[in-house]
Amino acid sequence: MKVLVDFSKCTGLGICESLAPDFFEVNDDGDLVLLKDDITDDELQSIEEAVAGCPTEALRIQV
Repeated sequence: MKVLVDFSKCTGLGICESLAPDFFEVNDDGDLVLLKDDITDDELQSIEEAVAGCPTEALRIQV
């Protein structure tokens, strides 16, 4: 599984970073940086929470 980001929708609010900091980081310019994209079973819950919490629907999980 992979996490995918639609950067054209992302506004850099950082909700995903707070829910899954190993995957997401908002840099000093306010842009989202995807730190890694492969999801293990142990990481799935935090990624699902980040996807659900994204107000711009910029995140999704690819199986």
